[in-house]
Amino acid sequence: MKSKVEKRPSWTNWFRLALAGVLALCLPGAALAQNRAIDFRPGMPFSEGYVAGNTFYVAGQQGPDAQRKLDGTDITLQTTNTIAAIEKIVKKAGFQMTDIVSVTVYITDLNDVPKMNEVYKKLMPDPKPARATVQVAGLIGGAKVEISAIAVKQ
Repeated sequence: MKSKVEKRPSWTNWFRLALAGVLALCLPGAALAQNRAIDFRPGMPFSEGYVAGNTFYVAGQQGPDAQRKLDGTDITLQTTNTIAAIEKIVKKAGFQMTDIVSVTVYITDLNDVPKMNEVYKKLMPDPKPARATVQVAGLIGGAKVEISAIAVKQ
């Protein structure tokens, strides 16, 4: 008569089972992750933004006036139009302004920071994202301000 001895799985079998469980939970999320360029135009050296999983990287945006001119526009108008451009691209990517977690502001004249801040505080939703403001020697097209951002979906 054979005795019935219950075999218990070894620690390696438990590890394999646990790993399989973790992978089963992670794979559906990875399958849904989408990496894609937003507003890429062939021949251009960059995209306006890039979605990588649940993160969206917004390229530096500037705020020209209605005639697409930067010269002669003040920092208030440029900042207003820059944030509007960010909002447009963020929404196009399927994100919201409240998903923005980090912003970098490039500005040519530190004397413009107070006026830029007035507009920024009005237009960026609370809670404000983390931010760095950097003075630069110049921006393409004679812009006074350029803003890039990172958004993360929860």
